[in-house]
Amino acid sequence: MTAKPKTQQDRALALIKRQGIARISELSNAGVTRATIARMRKKGLVHKLSRGLYQLPDAATDINHALAEAAKRVPRGVISLVSALAYHQLTDTIPRSVWIAIGPKDRRPKVMDLPLQIVRFRGKLLSEGTEEHKIEGVTVRIYNPAKTVVDLFRYRQSAGKRYKTSPGLTIALEGLREALRLRKATPAEIAEYAADAGIWKIVQPYLEAMTANA
Repeated sequence: MTAKPKTQQDRALALIKRQGIARISELSNAGVTRATIARMRKKGLVHKLSRGLYQLPDAATDINHALAEAAKRVPRGVISLVSALAYHQLTDTIPRSVWIAIGPKDRRPKVMDLPLQIVRFRGKLLSEGTEEHKIEGVTVRIYNPAKTVVDLFRYRQSAGKRYKTSPGLTIALEGLREALRLRKATPAEIAEYAADAGIWKIVQPYLEAMTANA
């Protein structure tokens, strides 16, 4: 049986090692005070990533580090749209912000030191198609390739209040093409998500054109 860490410092190190990245609220819940964290920082035992987020100083940095940090900042969120497409290696585009979906009534996070692009999904559009991936020890929820492609078609427009930050149609087509070419999504999966989202008639001609000679 593993002995429970006795000191605040031991508890903090064990928590951060286990989770990869820890929020100050998680450390506080484990009985670690802010003063202890401040002393640990001075000793070089922990590294402050940004406001309220801590990591071990020798932790390996993943190319998708920003996604792990976003997951800790917005625990109820799901990595979506361009960020999800990039994670699945279905685009050459490097997102300037982390695209993350939250519910219609979820509080919009106030984050100044991490660029986030918040979108709001309702019901099944928020809950379906999620996968869990480990990035730097952090569990990150990300939409699967088929769901991501369909969401990009939903946000394809370039005008209007809802779509003022739309990625546009070009990247939706790129995602569709690459998802099919790399077999990370099947036509049936894409069609099902498109039907659930109410945009099957929009996606159908593009999907049929790309699968006609497959």
